[in-house]
Amino acid sequence: MAPAVKTKEQTLAWLRAISGELATATLKRLDDTLSWYGEMPPGRRSAVGLVAQAGITSFIHWFDDPTSTPWIAADVFGAAPRELLRSVSLTQTLQLIRVTVEVVEDRVKGSDETVREAILLYSREIAFAAADVYARAAEARGLWDARLEALVVDSILSGEYDDELPSRIAALGWHGHGEVSVLVGTAPKMLDVDMLRRTARHLDADVLIGVQGNRLVLVIGRAHPTPQEGEPTNTRLMPFLEIASALEPGFGDGHLVLGHQVPSLVEASRSAKAALAGFAVARSWRNAPRPTLADDLLPERALAGDALARATLINRIYKPLQAHSTELLTTLWCYLDNGRSLEATARELFVHPNTVRYRLKRVSEVIGWDATGARESLILQAALIIGSIAEPDSPGRRR
Repeated sequence: MAPAVKTKEQTLAWLRAISGELATATLKRLDDTLSWYGEMPPGRRSAVGLVAQAGITSFIHWFDDPTSTPWIAADVFGAAPRELLRSVSLTQTLQLIRVTVEVVEDRVKGSDETVREAILLYSREIAFAAADVYARAAEARGLWDARLEALVVDSILSGEYDDELPSRIAALGWHGHGEVSVLVGTAPKMLDVDMLRRTARHLDADVLIGVQGNRLVLVIGRAHPTPQEGEPTNTRLMPFLEIASALEPGFGDGHLVLGHQVPSLVEASRSAKAALAGFAVARSWRNAPRPTLADDLLPERALAGDALARATLINRIYKPLQAHSTELLTTLWCYLDNGRSLEATARELFVHPNTVRYRLKRVSEVIGWDATGARESLILQAALIIGSIAEPDSPGRRR
């Protein structure tokens, strides 16, 4: 004999009568099937239970009036504290919905088919509502992160730090460790931030991204790679110039300048100042590579009035040579004054050309620049000129 068909009022009364039973069964099923639920602190488990109970109650209300769909998200997720929504992922939320629907389906099995159809429709609506809740939260978080990231980058560029900078950096989820370098270029018409971040992750790096007018600024830090099980740990640190070259397609046309590396993110303003100063004068180097090191633009930066460039030329080239040997300093002066001619330099110094070669090699070992290269010789000559101006009584040119 076929079961009697219940009226909608009878079905609603029955559903309200078993709502507590359904909530209890749902919590038990969650505990049995979802490991993440069992690992939650008691407070959060209770909050999840409230969400499940709210979902069942909301279904009963929706079954009574299907036009209440717009209120589903508020009905169900309004019971959840904010920290729960932040700690439970969308995937876990959908698992929660699936378990709840399964429990309700099992309980109403064999009853009126209209109830089962309503469950299917409602589960679809609640899934879309959950996705909407998480999408709005992600959008709000994304806008907040973008504003916070812009604030951090502005602080780095201006060099105006406060005690809150480390906490702001931590809030952005910065994964960089150790040295940092700043890359400055032209912002493209359509900036693809996600592409820049993906590229950085593939290079075991992290980036902070800022746009200032037509300039795109990237603060680059190396992130510790996560080795796969059984794989050897790669201890090689990729040079920042290689990282910058890989990120180059994300910039617009024009020059791209990489500042020198500094020990940590809170000291990145020094690298940023060098990169910005280099970017401002990069057009004066006709065949400048892309990217260009800011230190390769020291002469142009010094001519433009960059005090940091002048200090770098003096402290990293002129003074080390002067302190090491006035003979090396004199040989370098003569070599550059004679158009990088070994023979002319040897004649002026009354030494063999091989002696000049040896001294130039020593110069390179002391300061790291090779006087025989066209671009590096310009840097060295600028250092000698600026160093001698700063110390007019220096014996740099005496023989």
